Amino acid sequence: MERWLAALDEGHAEEAWDAFLDQYRGLLFAAIRHYVQDHDDVMDVFTWVCEALRDEDLRRLRSFAGGSAGRARFGTWLVVVVRHLAVDWLRKRDGRLRPRSVEAGLTDLQRRIVEEVFARRKSHVEAFELIRSRDCSELTFGRFLKELATVYRRLTRERGRLAFELCAPPPAEAVEVNFDFIAGQEARRILDAALQSLPEADRVAVQMYVVDEVPAAEVARVVGLRNAKAVYNRVYRALDFMREHVERAGLGRVDL
Repeated sequence: MERWLAALDEGHAEEAWDAFLDQYRGLLFAAIRHYVQDHDDVMDVFTWVCEALRDEDLRRLRSFAGGSAGRARFGTWLVVVVRHLAVDWLRKRDGRLRPRSVEAGLTDLQRRIVEEVFARRKSHVEAFELIRSRDCSELTFGRFLKELATVYRRLTRERGRLAFELCAPPPAEAVEVNFDFIAGQEARRILDAALQSLPEADRVAVQMYVVDEVPAAEVARVVGLRNAKAVYNRVYRALDFMREHVERAGLGRVDL
């Protein structure tokens, strides 16, 4: 049993806190720096996190010790807690981010993406279908993905990695694959290996719909899917798998 847990189990809250901080101070700072980079902000968030963890006689730490966190490893659980507390700190400091505050300099299509995904909280597939049907009938899924990636990068650059949390939760199927931004033979080799690792039907769907920009209805006919929406869902799952594959190979999201 870890020293802080043993002390907590014995009812020595101050000793448990000191032992916890000695062991996990580095992890706390690393997790915080993932979301805020300014030194003063890092220290402010660290203070905020420590106060929250010490609140009510170490209530949050006791909740993990008592088993309410399930089977999660403590380090994993702690990073999630830090993330939520960092969001709380940013909301307290800046308020909830509104889409209008990030629209300057975006194209009309990118503003529509912000409106549907962040203001109206539509999934990426729903946003694509709405924008194509109402505003841009010639919009392809491949182009939509590229514009979507641009919006995510813009938000991240201007407001940090937690920008999405401050206006709306990112859809579960979030994908940031953009083939135009892949550079270098090694990156292409890794991406090709990820593509080749897909089942044949998924590989054909991604190649046709995202790379070759074949209409979804035609892809559905070739692959044997029911309709265009089934193609969107199949392609999103495949791209998500590819993203995980290339990240394991050492390419971060910024490379895709």
